[in-house]
Amino acid sequence: MRRADRLFQILQILRRQRAPVTAAALAEELETSKRTVYRDVADLLAQRVPIRGEAGAGYVLERGFDMPPLMLTPDEIEVAVLGAQWVAHRGDPALRRAAQDLIAKIAATVPERLRPFVLEPATGTPPVWDQAPDALDLAQVRASIRAGTKIALRYRDEAGLESERVVWPVIVGYLEATRMLMAWCELREDFRSFRTDRVVAATFLKERYGEKPSVLRARWRKALPSRGAPPARAVPAKDRAADG
Repeated sequence: MRRADRLFQILQILRRQRAPVTAAALAEELETSKRTVYRDVADLLAQRVPIRGEAGAGYVLERGFDMPPLMLTPDEIEVAVLGAQWVAHRGDPALRRAAQDLIAKIAATVPERLRPFVLEPATGTPPVWDQAPDALDLAQVRASIRAGTKIALRYRDEAGLESERVVWPVIVGYLEATRMLMAWCELREDFRSFRTDRVVAATFLKERYGEKPSVLRARWRKALPSRGAPPARAVPAKDRAADG
């Protein structure tokens, strides 16, 4: 790896990590020695790059450091294009348009020598032929998630039974052919998942649910079962018919 590329990659590693990154971890990812890392960090500091830390304790890139956002490597371009392709095939209409716009912007911005990685990528995703249609506006759902406001749902489960719910939306999960709304359900007083194609009606309320969206998301993540472990709490039999 060229020295200039190595210096840029050090900045990329520090930028994506919140905790201090040790010289050993940097050396392992860059496939170089710790001595080289120490020298490279010293060079960056000499160029007034705001890196805090020291050898042995780890390094942190201070917030606010400005880097050209589209100085991308070929692998990073393929990652961005592959992800955008996936969303363009499986996202809701607003995200599909955004994915197509993103690919066009990357192609227009990267140097000419990198443009084939955008326009003729070596990776791709197939279209989805049996995608279930959404029964609610996912753009509005995402706005509610960001604003921390409630949604009133009328939901039909796989047995055809309907129920009324007021939920605190957490995140929208995009699966291969369906999408799921993960939310805190006021009726069940617990986190629940709702298939978007089974929503009969939705009212987007202005009422906030009383805690920060980031706090709600952290509680949801903490409630997730460990990989390979059973769910923390089974749904009671009386509740199963009304949940998705």
